[in-house]
Amino acid sequence: MTVEERTALALAALAEVTDPADVGDLLDAEEVEPGVIDLRFACRLPAYADWHWTVSTSDLPDTRPTVLEVELLPGEGSLLAPPWVPWAERLADWRRQHPDEQHPGEAADEESEEDEGELDEGELDEDDLAVDDDLDELDDAELQGEGVDGADEPDAADDERAPRPAEEDRSL
Repeated sequence: MTVEERTALALAALAEVTDPADVGDLLDAEEVEPGVIDLRFACRLPAYADWHWTVSTSDLPDTRPTVLEVELLPGEGSLLAPPWVPWAERLADWRRQHPDEQHPGEAADEESEEDEGELDEGELDEDDLAVDDDLDELDDAELQGEGVDGADEPDAADDERAPRPAEEDRSL
């Protein structure tokens, strides 16, 4: 396969992942290992200065070339995100820098441990959540909504959006 044919294959693969206007000129083609050729294209995305599109293609005997991978990779002077630092390390660093301050999350944890078992104003306890004894005296008609205010509203089973029970499969 010629370089022009391989370039056309790579550009077709790039068109599936990005706007063709985001792809610049072919920078180089290199065999990275036996049977794998990488084609590098300039990247025209404004936020990705010095990045390039790389399309890895196969070049095996007796087979048609195929695309193995499409990537947008940074160049030597590309702006990159800082390395990831685990939360435990960041917290330890913060504690070293602020020895006299308490971490905001720790203050909430200590308060919840101290107040455990105490109810704030407006909170419910188990007695408030008990079901009224009157509910036991209701008959089935009242539980189904008959004779209760608002019973004229359509039942959830009549609503088209409500899930319906699965129908039995009688095709056996």
